[in-house]
Amino acid sequence: MISIQGLKKNYGKTQALHDVNLELQPGKIIGLCGPNGSGKTTLIKILNGLLNDYQGNIRIDGQEIGAHSKSLISYLPDQTYLAGWMTGEKAIYLFKDMYSDFDESRMRELLLKLKLDSKQTIKTMSKGMKEKFQLALVMSRQASIYILDEPIGGVDPAARELILTTILENYNPNSILLISTHLISDIESIFDSVIFLKEGEVTLHEDVDTLRSMHGKSVDELFREVFKC
Repeated sequence: MISIQGLKKNYGKTQALHDVNLELQPGKIIGLCGPNGSGKTTLIKILNGLLNDYQGNIRIDGQEIGAHSKSLISYLPDQTYLAGWMTGEKAIYLFKDMYSDFDESRMRELLLKLKLDSKQTIKTMSKGMKEKFQLALVMSRQASIYILDEPIGGVDPAARELILTTILENYNPNSILLISTHLISDIESIFDSVIFLKEGEVTLHEDVDTLRSMHGKSVDELFREVFKC
């Protein structure tokens, strides 16, 4: 579903990604792990067509990044992108208009579950409420690929279990679910496989069960070992 070959990306003289090669298959929940500055968000933005000045070859569903790939991907960025003046209702109508796979009835159910008021404007929502509302929008699509950038980074520890449950109960199980995070211990239980990015390079891409049997460690313990200062 996603094929990446020889991907390189620089910001001026700073190397963000170097020779990234990945093959990602559907039906998997994949953790994209690395410290701040490792290249996670750059990779995610490239996959979503938000950055195009890179070197290398990327195919999504056999095609170059463009209108087709954007129709397949449901993307949760690491920052709020909805206009502050917009009400939740207007955001819902926007998603209905933009995405043919958007399920409004599912969205309404998630609003109740997450205790969100769609009549409230985005600017009056707390940071955690914004995170939950955007997640509800993203998970209300029947997408082929879900890309979530730090979905639990902006919520308190008590709400993280609810966020993870919302993700697991609402994503398409035949899709790719790619989750970027540095909060490994809170989320590793749902991963089928993990990718470690270090200074723009893939240092590991392996099934979680294989990792645990090979190293006798949790993903979080292995992460701390690989990325220790």
